[in-house]
Amino acid sequence: MTITFRALGALLAYPDRDLVDALPEIRAAVDGERRLGRKQKAALAAFIDDLGTSDLLDAQEAYVGMFDRGRTTSLHLFEHVHGDSRDRGTAMLDLRSVYEQAGFVFSANELPDYVPAVLEFLSTQPFATAEEMLGDCAHILRALGEALQQRESPYAAVFAALLAMVRQPGLAAVKDRSPAREEKSIDEEWVEEPVIFGPAGAPAGCGSAQPQTSVVQFMPRPGMPR
Repeated sequence: MTITFRALGALLAYPDRDLVDALPEIRAAVDGERRLGRKQKAALAAFIDDLGTSDLLDAQEAYVGMFDRGRTTSLHLFEHVHGDSRDRGTAMLDLRSVYEQAGFVFSANELPDYVPAVLEFLSTQPFATAEEMLGDCAHILRALGEALQQRESPYAAVFAALLAMVRQPGLAAVKDRSPAREEKSIDEEWVEEPVIFGPAGAPAGCGSAQPQTSVVQFMPRPGMPR
């Protein structure tokens, strides 16, 4: 069990008063994590300090603008693997089954591929399980972190820390500081792109979960603690 995963997951959740109140606890978990180096701890400390001193409404507006507009920075892992395809639903059910077999139960409105939920689950599991699961989806975490870094978002520090925790290569340096192309919101894409229903099975490899084990294959609400 590693409380740091829960702390990092909380930092990626929608900012509310409970999260702000928990920041000292989150800061303590980060400071005490031996798997993080000085660089990752310093970046997280700066982010935590900024979140703690920002106007809460401004922080909430920035969060929605960053994570709820387009897929590039979506915090739902299967969004990056399956998009809106029918395979995403199968992968969701398989991942939820993995959680439930481990005794981890979600509320009805939580999606199992939401990064904060994944991290809360992994905080209850042996570190080897977390290392394997996050290592398998490291390319998604890295792409997310680099997209945030491109936008000069402090949330990039969380993804850099996650990669460091599981001994994966970190975020690439930003080479082009030109503004990122504005995406359509996910709601707009849902309107324009038809959803195809029909018999489906998760494809081998990419995005399919293995319910008989505690690790999910990812190939191609918030708060400290409950």
